[in-house]
Amino acid sequence: MKLEGRQIPALLASPGSLRGALLYGEDEGLILERAEALVRAIVGASDDPFRLSVVSREAAAADPGVLAGEMAALCFTGGRRCVRVRGATAALAAAVEAALNAPGDSFLLVEAGALRAGDRLRAMFERRTDVAAIACWPERGAELATSIGATLRGLGVVADADALAWLAEHLGEDRGITRRELEKLALYVGTEGRVDVAACEAVVGDHAGLGIEDALFAATAGDAARADRALAAAFAEGATSVAVVRAGLRHVQRLTLALAEGLGRLSAKEAARRARPPVFFRHEADFARALSRWTAERAAVCADYLLAAELACKSSGMPDALIARRAVLEIALAARHA
Repeated sequence: MKLEGRQIPALLASPGSLRGALLYGEDEGLILERAEALVRAIVGASDDPFRLSVVSREAAAADPGVLAGEMAALCFTGGRRCVRVRGATAALAAAVEAALNAPGDSFLLVEAGALRAGDRLRAMFERRTDVAAIACWPERGAELATSIGATLRGLGVVADADALAWLAEHLGEDRGITRRELEKLALYVGTEGRVDVAACEAVVGDHAGLGIEDALFAATAGDAARADRALAAAFAEGATSVAVVRAGLRHVQRLTLALAEGLGRLSAKEAARRARPPVFFRHEADFARALSRWTAERAAVCADYLLAAELACKSSGMPDALIARRAVLEIALAARHA
């Protein structure tokens, strides 16, 4: 069965009689976090090798009976067993289905990457009623800000609204990285401390995210050379091509909304303040130049181009870094010739 977001926490805490779960998506940190929560719910805090069996993808592919055998095995020390497979692909669909049909009460935990809706492995978990398919995509926007706020409260600190907006813009592509950055931030401000934008800028090490942001503001302002340098720095810090293109789409959407609201008539500082989400002061000048160069119609065309670039990154077979770099430079050239 396919779970909705509000159903996931309860299942992670207590999977009940379910035979298994598939965790899939692009947020590897979130997949890992949820997988470990399920292992704790089934096996407990221990790493008892009698109750937890980790089967490699290669072993499962080489012998389809391995997973079924592990699922049917009994635990000598008592308790329910968990069989875990990481990095699963569609090639394992038959072996996984056989394992789910094996006798016993063991739980099959399958971790995969970004599976399409029609993928056999994902469709099987969504179709069956005795297992769960749990999507793990990067959180964004208001959802991400809410999650960050909850995490910080759990760490014993609170955050200003501006700080939450800053964090939501610079984090979120990977739950594990986000969690580590928030832990550093909580340690920096101290127990019962308050997080503001200055603390975020001092502590959060989102160098790749900042490089992407610098590249996009420079691009929409028409500065191709600066955009290319910032993008190169972002890639050097570990930014992915899909992250660049998606950030570009969010950036253009913010610009489109600002144009529709007539923010170009305001001062650079006021336009930056009223933008949604707000533009931080170091990008005010670039944002003002972009407002003077773009129209809503041309920004809409740019958004369509970025959507096509994301699809090309995933499916064309061309070097995805080249696709992302070209997309950013095309934005800069469009702004320059406006």
